[in-house]
Formats: sequence, structure tokens, C-alpha cells
Amino acid sequence: MGDPWEAIDDHILAERILPALVIMREQFGDTIHEAIDRLAQRYERLREARPGDFVKRREQYGRGFYS
Repeated sequence: MGDPWEAIDDHILAERILPALVIMREQFGDTIHEAIDRLAQRYERLREARPGDFVKRREQYGRGFYS
């Protein structure tokens, strides 16, 4: 795999939370809690850098997600 952030970002933008977490755990050796924190940080970074790429508003993102 090349740059893992490309795939992670694609998953975050498409609201595919579990696949993003799986990649983070595999690539960075994160625990599930660390991966969730890393995903939240990356989400915020993407929101700032690429706001037009998000389909849902911040309040709606992840709604209905249960793990």
C-alpha cells in the first residue's frame, strides 16, 4: 500500500468508519481507542482542508453508526 492516508481519507469522506479504523490499526499499530482518536483528528483536519468534499454536515456524520 502506498500512502495510507489516501485510502483513510477516502473512507472518512465516504463515512466508512470501520475500514478507516482497520487501516489505521494496521498501518500505525493503534489500539481501537487510539485509532478512534486518530480518526477524529483526521476528520477535523479534512473538514478544515476539504469542506466541500463532505456530503453530510458535521452533526450528521457518523449518525446511525454502531460498532
